[in-house]
Amino acid sequence: MFQSRTHTCGQLRAENIGQTVTLCGWMENVRQVSANLAFVVLRDFYGTTQLVAETEDIISAIKALNKESVIQITGVVRERDSKNPKQDTGDIEVVPEKVSVMGRCRHNELPFEINRSREADETARLKHRYLDLRNPAVKNNIILRCNVIAAIREAMHKHDFLEITTPILTASSPEGARDYLVPARKHPGKFYALPQAPQQFKQLLMTSGFDRYFQIAPCFRDEDARGDRSPGEFYQLDLEMAFATQEDVFAICEDVLPPIFAKYGAYDRASEAPFKRISYNDALEKYGTDKPDLRIDLEVRDITSVVADCGFEPFASGVVKAVAASGCTLTRKAIDALCAAVEVQAGQKPYWFRLDENGEFVGGVSKFLADRKDAVISALDLQPGSLVLVAAGTVDAARKTAGVALKQMGSAIPGHMDKEQYAFCWIVDFPMYEIGEESGELEFCHNPFSMPSGGLEVLLKAENGEIDPLSITADQYDLVCNGVELSSGAVRNHDPDIMIKAFEMVKLGEEDVKSRFPAMYNAFTYGAPPHAGIAPGIDRMVMLLAGEESIREIIPFPMNKNAQDLMMGAPSEVDPAQLEELNIAITYKEEQ
Repeated sequence: MFQSRTHTCGQLRAENIGQTVTLCGWMENVRQVSANLAFVVLRDFYGTTQLVAETEDIISAIKALNKESVIQITGVVRERDSKNPKQDTGDIEVVPEKVSVMGRCRHNELPFEINRSREADETARLKHRYLDLRNPAVKNNIILRCNVIAAIREAMHKHDFLEITTPILTASSPEGARDYLVPARKHPGKFYALPQAPQQFKQLLMTSGFDRYFQIAPCFRDEDARGDRSPGEFYQLDLEMAFATQEDVFAICEDVLPPIFAKYGAYDRASEAPFKRISYNDALEKYGTDKPDLRIDLEVRDITSVVADCGFEPFASGVVKAVAASGCTLTRKAIDALCAAVEVQAGQKPYWFRLDENGEFVGGVSKFLADRKDAVISALDLQPGSLVLVAAGTVDAARKTAGVALKQMGSAIPGHMDKEQYAFCWIVDFPMYEIGEESGELEFCHNPFSMPSGGLEVLLKAENGEIDPLSITADQYDLVCNGVELSSGAVRNHDPDIMIKAFEMVKLGEEDVKSRFPAMYNAFTYGAPPHAGIAPGIDRMVMLLAGEESIREIIPFPMNKNAQDLMMGAPSEVDPAQLEELNIAITYKEEQ
């Protein structure tokens, strides 16, 4: 044991009764009963121990301190009269004979009560994160994160992967998000970039002859925050395999992840291999999203042909999607609230109707469907007591609204969501290209480094007008768990000729490829093996395991939604001399 203590605050048990011990920790709570009796809860990393002060000297020493002061006590362990079965040390208490102050708390009032910090304002929690982390409920999320990363490392080593660190200072690269730039003092006017991902480096390792690479990789993207995305930096289990196919990557993930989720998760059930595979287009059609939550047993149905001419104007043009849930006992008020929740997330309010226990359509848009009741019932496999939410509009809008409706109904209507499990699936066959919303031109849909399914042949057919470029799929895949995208991955485009042709499709030539990706292009010209990889997000994974809604709850020192570190005061202004040394002048855009 450490020299400053003989035991931790979570260690003492009945067998220690009669022993003289030394404990160190924070004074969590003090309750004085009389002039000669006070109870103190002492807390350290490992737990809490009740102290009983029974002399005026000890009570005076404790009363002179604020809560959260760090003390060292030496005293005798004795049996507790009123035992606490909810506390690991609840059978004993310690009677201090000596109290020493190790770290005085100089504040009479704390920003929040430590054990209730999660109820405090988030700004206060982030500014005083070191206090927030003293809360065992918050601390346990960080311990979970450590244990999960250790388990991942152990599993990857067992699969013969080498952990190799890649550079943090690198070149700016167009990978879909804004770079964080770092000025190069020795090269005026030039900048390093923090890596959005180790994408190019891990592929270069494959061309260097390494067979299996991984790292718990820090990644940096100047993106806005979301519930499942932290601004600034995040970590991922980055892996790459030479001479590998999509199936090889799937096999590794399906072997490594389920045991970790079953062992460390809030639920002890996780999908077994092989995970369900769903094509991108099928996911959008059946679930209204490419991130389906397979714990929900509902699906989206297309009823355009059945209701287009029913007389309800919104159904007359575009497409109509519907989600039906049996066993619905929601009141009209609850249905309205459900529809409002869908509108908040999807930006479009759904329509609704019910099939009552007598087999009649009631409520919402039911009057427009009465003359085709049998056709609607057949199209949706309706059972008496079913609620139907309907979305109409463009394909994308109807799919999105129906997908949100499906998720909301799964949560709100009992019997349609097996919540206590981790349901994995693979989303495959992503489109290689799309029409850009702003440019109106053909653009890469996802990762430009992915191998097009069919290789050079399919690109040449598109170039010659034999097929639509939008019909080309990529050997790319997403790993989804409980409606959260954990990872994207792909079989890489390792052939320079295929790479150039893929970029020519979006009007970028060979010189563009050479200038944007010089190291990778040149390395591939020296002979590159086929390779594939993936990068599950550590933060999102731990968020799911902990059962948290916000990713900030599982990050030791998170930024707020505006990418600010309130505790450290970052970002901050710097000394003008530093800017001068870096040859940087700051200008500000005039507000419009």
